[in-house]
Amino acid sequence: MRTLTVAQALVAFLARQWSERDGRRRRLIPACFGIFGHGNVAGLGEALAGAAAAGVDLPYRLCRNEQGMVHTAAAYARMTDRLSTLACTTSIGPGATNLVTGAAGATINRLPVLLLPGDIFATRAANPVLQELEDTRSYDVSVTDALRPVSRYWDRINRPEQLPAALLAAMRVLTDPVETGAVTLALPQDVQAEAYDWPEELFADRVWHVPRPRPDEGAVQRAARIVTAAHRPVLVAGGGVIYSGAPDTLRHFAERHGVPVVETQAGKGALPHDHPLAAGAVGVTGTAAANELAANADVVIGVGTRYSDFTTASGTLFGDARFVNLNITGFDAAKLSGVQVVGDARESLTALSAACADWATPAAYRSTVADLGARWAAVVDRARHADPQAPPTQAAVIGAVNDAAGPRDVVVCAAGSMPGDLHKLWRSADPKAYHVEYGYSCMGYEIAGGIGVKLAAPDREVFVLVGDGSYLMLPSELVTAVAEGVKLVVVLVDNQGFASIGRLSESVGAQRLGTAYRDRAGAPLPVDLAANAASLGAEVIRATTMAELRAGLDAARAAHRTTVVHVSTDPMEAGPDGGAWWDVPVAEVSATAAAQTARAAYEAGRKARRAHLHPS
Repeated sequence: MRTLTVAQALVAFLARQWSERDGRRRRLIPACFGIFGHGNVAGLGEALAGAAAAGVDLPYRLCRNEQGMVHTAAAYARMTDRLSTLACTTSIGPGATNLVTGAAGATINRLPVLLLPGDIFATRAANPVLQELEDTRSYDVSVTDALRPVSRYWDRINRPEQLPAALLAAMRVLTDPVETGAVTLALPQDVQAEAYDWPEELFADRVWHVPRPRPDEGAVQRAARIVTAAHRPVLVAGGGVIYSGAPDTLRHFAERHGVPVVETQAGKGALPHDHPLAAGAVGVTGTAAANELAANADVVIGVGTRYSDFTTASGTLFGDARFVNLNITGFDAAKLSGVQVVGDARESLTALSAACADWATPAAYRSTVADLGARWAAVVDRARHADPQAPPTQAAVIGAVNDAAGPRDVVVCAAGSMPGDLHKLWRSADPKAYHVEYGYSCMGYEIAGGIGVKLAAPDREVFVLVGDGSYLMLPSELVTAVAEGVKLVVVLVDNQGFASIGRLSESVGAQRLGTAYRDRAGAPLPVDLAANAASLGAEVIRATTMAELRAGLDAARAAHRTTVVHVSTDPMEAGPDGGAWWDVPVAEVSATAAAQTARAAYEAGRKARRAHLHPS
C-alpha cells in the first residue's frame, strides 16, 4: 500500500497511462496545464509541485486562460490522432466554468481532453465557501455540474475510495474512438488533500489499446452492391479518415475505383490537393468543382464524416443520391438513411475496396473530375494573385502564407470568414498540415490551438491565421507561447470587425449591425493590435503591402520565437464562392426592404432540401 493524498494519487496514476495502436505506444497524458486558486492549489497544486521529487513524470505548464488550456489540449489530441491528450486543472467557481466552452468544442469535435476542476467541500463543513453556487434544491449542486452536458464522462470524487473506479472509467472514454470527448473529474478541495492507503497496482504502467474494429461482412457486401452500380459516385472524406491513419488507404481506393474525393473541414488533406481525383472542399465553404460533383452524384460514400450542415449545405447539396456511410460510430453511420458500415475507417475502406473488386467509374467521368478540378485551380490562382505593392486581400494573404509554409507545416484557424476561404483556397499536401476547428467554430481557439499543435509536432512550423475579432477573444495565450518557448507564426488579419458575420448579417437583411469596430460616431477605433501583441511578449512585424507581407512571413519563419505578422485587409472583399446554400432563417415579416428580399431568397434556397430517405 502507498499513502498519498487523493491529488497525489491522481497525478501518480496519470503519469503511468499509455495508449497503443498498431504496435506504437505513447504517453496518454504527458503533461498537465493549470491555473491555481483556492479550489486546487493545496491539492493538485501541491501534488504537481512535488511530482518530480516523488519520482512522478507529469510536467506542469501554466496557461493564462482556462478556456484556452482546453483548446490547447484538444489541438494536441487532434494532432496526435486522438491517441494522446493533456490534463487541465482549475480552481472552483469561474475557473471551472471557464472550461465549459472548450469542453463543448472538444466533445463536438470528438477529441479527448481531461478536465480536473476543483469543487466545493464534500464535507460541507465550511459552506458556503468562496465562489460556491448555492442552489436551494440541493447542497450537492455546484458550478462543475455545468460541465455535465458537454462531457462524455463526468464524475465527482466525494470520497477517496471512489477515485480508482472513476479514473479507469475516464481513461476508457478518453481512448474510445467512438465515445471520446471531454472527460471531467470534479474534485472537492477537501477530498483532494485527504490521505488514503492506495494499492500499488493503481500506479503500475497501464496500456489502453485503441481498437480498429472491422466492419460486418454483410454490411460491406450491401455497400458494395450500391457502389458498383454507381456511375457518378463521390467520396466525402471526413476527419475520421485522418484520425484512423487512412489517407494511403483512401488514395488506393480512389485510384483503384476512379472515385473522386471531396473533403470536409476536418478531412481536408486526406488526399493531396494536386491528386487528379482530389476535387477539394465540399459544402457551404466548398469549391465549385466539389459541389458540382456532389450535386450530380448518384452515390455518396461518406467516410468518417458526421455530415454537418456545412457539409450537406443544410440538406440541399446531394440531390437524390444514395448514401454509403463508413464510420466508427453507428450514430454517424446511420445518418441520411445510408447503408451503415460501422468500423474503423482504414479497415472499412480496405474491406469495401476488396468487395468492389475490379469495378471502376467510366473514363469519361474521371475526365470530367479532372476538368472541374483544373477550372477551380484557375479560380484559386486568380484569387491568390495580388500586385506586390497593393494592400492585401484575405485570399491573397492565404496564398502568401500557403507559399511560405512548407509541405509539412501546419496552418491553424477556427472562426470567422477565414476558415471558409481556407477550406476553398488552401493547398494541402499532408494530412496533418491543415488544422481548422470548425465543429464548434470557436473564436479564440487559434493561438491556444496553435500551442497544442506545436507541442504535439515540434518539428513542424505552425502558422496561426486569426482575424482581429477572434484575436481579441483570447490574445492572452500569446503569453503562454512566449513563456513556454513555443514558437508560432501568428498572422493577425485586421479588418476592423467581424467580416464573416458582417456578410451574413447583410445577407439576412440585418444591415451589418454590430459587426464593425467603430465608436458611437462611426469613426474607426484607435486600437493598435500589433502594439498589443508586442506588449504580450511576441515579436511583431507590420505589413501593409503584399511584398511586405511575404518578406514578413519569411522573417517570421526564420525567427526562433513567436512572431506576429500584422496585416490589414478589406472586410468587404470576399473570396470566391462555391455556390452552396446554408440555412440561416430570415425574418418572415419585416419593415425593411433588405429583409424582405432576403426572405424571398431564403424561401427559394430551402426548396432544394432533400429528405434523403432511400431505404438501405
